[in-house]
This record gives sequence, C-alpha cells and structure tokens, in this order.
Amino acid sequence: MRLADLEFELRGRIAVARLKGEIDLSNVATIRDALTTRIPNQALVLALDLSAIDYLDSSGIQLIYRLREDLRVRGQKLVLVIPSMSAANAALRLAGVEHHVDTAPTLDELLASVSDGD
Repeated sequence: MRLADLEFELRGRIAVARLKGEIDLSNVATIRDALTTRIPNQALVLALDLSAIDYLDSSGIQLIYRLREDLRVRGQKLVLVIPSMSAANAALRLAGVEHHVDTAPTLDELLASVSDGD
C-alpha cells in the first residue's frame, strides 16, 4: 500500500497542493500538519488537487472538513480538484463534500475561477 505523497507550489496567492497515493487513518494527521504548516499567510486559497488519489477512506473525508475549518479560521479558503473519473470522486460525492467545499474538475478550471473571482 502506497501512502500519499505531497507536492506543493505557490501560484500567486493560491497555494496548490497535489496529493498522490492513498489517504487513510495512518497518514491523515501527517498530511494535515504538512498542509497547514506549508500554506503561507498571504495565500487566499488552498487548491487541494485529489486527481491522483488512489484510495480515500472516511478519515480522509474528515481531513477535508477539518482542513476547511482550519483554513476558515485563518481567513483562507479550501477548494478541491476532483475529476469525475478520479478514484476519490465517488467517496466524496457520497459524503456530500461538494455541498460544503467548493470543487472543480481540473486545476486549470479552479485557477481560472479563482482568478476571475478576485
């Protein structure tokens, strides 16, 4: 079982984090800590790209909600990239995540919508 890898970059005031692999109870705390410590205060948005996630359990879904709240307290926003064909899409859709967190099907669409909205 391959656990998640994290790639991080800044695009202006948007922090882009790409997760690859698996998110489960064994690594959610590490992922959450890595994400919250790497986001600079001047970033307005964390774009969390889940396109390359192979597996996501309920602790991964809980991670998204906790991350959303952590960012909200800091005056920042979480937006998820969830392609319709990604492995995480079904679990997130069943959990109703799109009703609570903004989503986009591609990173390019997310970046365009955030740029248009500012």
